[in-house]
Amino acid sequence: MDDLPDGSRLGHTPMTGARRTHWRMTADRSLDLTRPVVMGVLNTTPDSFHAGGRLLDPEAAHARALEMIEQGAGIIDIGGESTRPGADRISAEEQIRRTKPVIKALRSVSDIVISIDTTSAEVARSALEAGADIINDVSGGEEDPTVLSLAAETGAGLVLMHRLLPPDQDVYSHLHPTEPEYGSGGVVPAVREGLGTLLDRAVAAGVSSDHIVLDPGFGFGKSVDQNFELLHSLSSLAPPSAPEVPLLVGVSRKSFIGAVLGDRPVDDRLAGSLAAGLLGAREGASIIRTHDVRETADTLAVLAASQRTSRC
Repeated sequence: MDDLPDGSRLGHTPMTGARRTHWRMTADRSLDLTRPVVMGVLNTTPDSFHAGGRLLDPEAAHARALEMIEQGAGIIDIGGESTRPGADRISAEEQIRRTKPVIKALRSVSDIVISIDTTSAEVARSALEAGADIINDVSGGEEDPTVLSLAAETGAGLVLMHRLLPPDQDVYSHLHPTEPEYGSGGVVPAVREGLGTLLDRAVAAGVSSDHIVLDPGFGFGKSVDQNFELLHSLSSLAPPSAPEVPLLVGVSRKSFIGAVLGDRPVDDRLAGSLAAGLLGAREGASIIRTHDVRETADTLAVLAASQRTSRC
């Protein structure tokens, strides 16, 4: 989609030259990735790890979505099941009950790109029928492989994320008793290889590669140090077979940020989140997923201005 709100497309570094500049979603819609896009988090759940994301009431969720669009979001990511470590699993029926009215109401008043944050093909299909454009699957299509065939059938955009364990078996990054095991090469090559496997499976299922975005899964089965290794190496995480595939970074208020700030609570991690998002953009991220849309858009706008000046 080429007519996003002002502030939703913000400056890339030269490092991203090989990355695709558009993300296809259905035959007649695409998202301009020439500059990083802000994805606003909208959790229609009572148990999101960040209080600002707990919007179980549909009217409150709708109002927050409109506010995020005004603040510069290019995508609204709507989820009905928390993916924080230790979260309870939610049935497909309940996820649909929480998300479908919000998606329908938002689509009735806005052309904004909407993603559904789910690992369930049943939930994803309901969301697409209600007006969503993207399936954001934190299991990378492994929990319910029919998500991949659904994406192929509908032409929806597809986010595939790397993780070691489902959220109900995971712990926060700073609570791992030992470093999660990623083999002798370490976390960076393991995640790169894992993302390549997820991509290959989706393509084999019929999903066009230009509909796919990859997410390294910050905070999902990674220690504090491993998360920072990934952030530092972000520009090298796209699979060698598909270096053009865009990357999504979701670091907003996560525990590895709180850990390096002296165990800061979630509500006191804004500055750290902005710094991590900025580093992600500098390392080539095409999409920054965040609870704090206005502040993230402002931070990236300053980065874009700096880059324009440096090229003069």
